[in-house]
Parts: sequence; structure tokens; C-alpha cells
Amino acid sequence: MNARRNWMLALFALALAAAKSETLTEPATSEYAAVLKQYVDGRGMVDYKGLQANRQPLDRYVSSLAALAPPSYEKWTKEKKIAFWLNAYNGLTLRAIVDHYPIKKGGLISGLRFPNNSIRQIPGAWDQLRFTVMGRQMTLDQMEHEVLRKQFNEPRIHMALVCAAKGCPPLRDEPYAGDRLDAQLSDQARTSLSNPERLRIDRKKNSVHLSSIFKWFGADFAGKYTTDQFTQQPKDVRPVLAFVSHYAGPRDAGYLKTGKYYIEYLDYDWSLNEQARGTR
Repeated sequence: MNARRNWMLALFALALAAAKSETLTEPATSEYAAVLKQYVDGRGMVDYKGLQANRQPLDRYVSSLAALAPPSYEKWTKEKKIAFWLNAYNGLTLRAIVDHYPIKKGGLISGLRFPNNSIRQIPGAWDQLRFTVMGRQMTLDQMEHEVLRKQFNEPRIHMALVCAAKGCPPLRDEPYAGDRLDAQLSDQARTSLSNPERLRIDRKKNSVHLSSIFKWFGADFAGKYTTDQFTQQPKDVRPVLAFVSHYAGPRDAGYLKTGKYYIEYLDYDWSLNEQARGTR
């Protein structure tokens, strides 16, 4: 009986040791950094073909997200947590594309509305595909809406989350880091708004064209960007204009503060954010 008891205790100890060895206190961000450096260009476009051929660093990063110990995460600063989830969302989006690359046109009628190479052709890309993060099965939608948007009052995340489409903000060629997050997010906002696909002003027609991101998530900006400078515009769009004018160039910011224009939203380009062949 004692021998059997000792044997069971030994097995339990081995199982406990194995479980501990499979948990991490930090994600393998260096692996993700290597992916971004090698396969993302200065415009935020991705070499998906090259990444698929050498996907091991990305897979190791994804595995580290699964093995991260929740108690370690809970000790982090707010900034480090935000950086973690931004990297996780963007990295797992890369994984979703690589797993389905080259993307084939879906059989659903809804797919007819989107480009053949769009992430929208992958069934359930955001609400059905599941990834393991800290031992929990999660979708990309859960990461964005239940964690980043719900738990952190940081609207600049909308300039950093990249859903693998040209209409998205550009993918940075470096991971987000807690100790540099503020500077990185501000740079992301400025870079995103410098692109006419996300902010376009037609002074002759007195119109301001904004990315559809601001239509979908405009309410998220109300907590931090409220101002009386845009009283000629509807209340729900004033926080967005305050945000945009803060990060747009001086000339555009000055025009926005006049308030004398119509607001229109740009069509979202759902084409894959893929580098043109032969550009690397």
C-alpha cells in the first residue's frame, strides 16, 4: 500500500512539474518582433507568402500566448497589458491569414461583397476562429470588444488594431511595449491620419472624409476627447473630430477647428494588406 501511495505521489509531482514547465511569465515577444521586422514593410504591408514559408517564429509566439500564466499577467501595468493584447490580436490575425493563405473566395453570398483575397472570405474570422490565450479559448472579437475596449479606456487602440485589410491602420514593424506604449500609439495615430484613405479633406467642397473606423467606434472617443470647439457638428462626432485634429497635421487641424464642413465616411478597403509581389 505504501509503495502504491509513493508511486501515486511521484506521478502527481511529475504532473505538477510538467504543468509548471508549460507556463510562462512573459510571451515570446522577441519571436513576434522577428516576424514583424522581416515580413512587414514601411507601409505596414505584409509578405504573407514569405511568412507562410517560414512560419515557425510566429507559431512559437502564438504558443507562448497560450502558455502565459494569468498570475504573471495580473502583475503587469495597464500599459503592458494593453501592449500585450494589441500584439496578441495583431499576431493572431497574422496566424489566421497564414493558416488560410492563399485566401479562396468563400461560398457564402455575403462574400460577393468583398474582394477575393479579403479576410472577410474566411468564415468566422473574428467570431468563430478560436485561439488559446493564457489557457482560455478566445476569438479575435472577444479580445477587441470584451478586453481592449471594455477594460481599458484607450481609444487609440483603434489606430493600432490591424484586421489584415488595407482599410485598417498600418501594421507596425515592431511590437507594442508597455514602457513605450504612449509614444507608439501617438505615432500610430499620426501615421494613420496622414493617409488619405483614413482622412481626406476637400476644402473646395467643404467636406471631411473620415475612416469608417470612426463611424463604427466613435463612442469610444467620447471619454477622453470632448471639446467645445466643434459645436457646429453633431454631438456624437465632436469627440472624433477632437481626436483627429489632435493628431492630424497643423493645416488639417486648423481647418477641422473651423467646423464649417460636412462629414462623410470613406468606403472601407477590405483587400488583404499584402505586399505587391516582388517588392522585397
